[in-house]
Amino acid sequence: MAKLIGYARVSTRDQSTDRQLTDLLAVGVRHDDLYVDHGVSGARASRPEFDRALKALIDGDTLVITTLDRLGRSTQNMLDLAEELRRRGVGLRVLNLGGGDVDTETPMGSMVFTVMAALAQMERDIKRERITDSVAKRRAAGLDLGGRPRRITDSQVRNAIRLIDSGEPVAQVTRDLGMSRATFYRRARTLVE
Repeated sequence: MAKLIGYARVSTRDQSTDRQLTDLLAVGVRHDDLYVDHGVSGARASRPEFDRALKALIDGDTLVITTLDRLGRSTQNMLDLAEELRRRGVGLRVLNLGGGDVDTETPMGSMVFTVMAALAQMERDIKRERITDSVAKRRAAGLDLGGRPRRITDSQVRNAIRLIDSGEPVAQVTRDLGMSRATFYRRARTLVE
C-alpha cells in the first residue's frame, strides 16, 4: 500500500519543526513515517534523516515536504532529486508552494515544481549578491562588519610586542595574553604596518 513519507528540516538546533510537523500530519503523514533533521543545512550533501526517508520510499509512495527549500539549495539538485524519485516510481508533494500543494505526479505539478525550483535558486543567488555587495560597501567605507568584538586591545598587543622584544618567550607572552601565537602574529603584523 502506498505511503506518504514526510520530511522536515531546520538548519539550527534552536529552530523548531513544530509548524512543519503539524502541516505534514494534517495531510495524512503518519508519525512513524516522519523523518526530521535538526541543525542540518540544506546545502549539506549528507542529511541523515533525509537519507533514511529516501531509503524508506518504495514504488507508489510519495515524499511530502512543506516547502521547496527543505529539498536542497540548487535548482539542479532539486530537479535531479525529483527525476530520481520519478524513476523510482515515487511522487513528490510540496505543501506550501505557490499558495497550494504541488504534486510532481501530475504534468502541471511537475512544471510548477521546475519553475519554482529555478525561482528559489534565483532568490538565494540574489540574496547572496546583496550580502556580498553590502559587505564590500561597508569595508570600503571603513565601517564595522559586526562579528565578535575584540577581547584584546591593540595596546595590549603592543605591550606584548615590547615584552617579546625585551627577551620574553613568545609562547609565555601569548599564553598570558590569552591569544594563540598565530593570532598574535597576525595582530602584531597589522599594528607594525
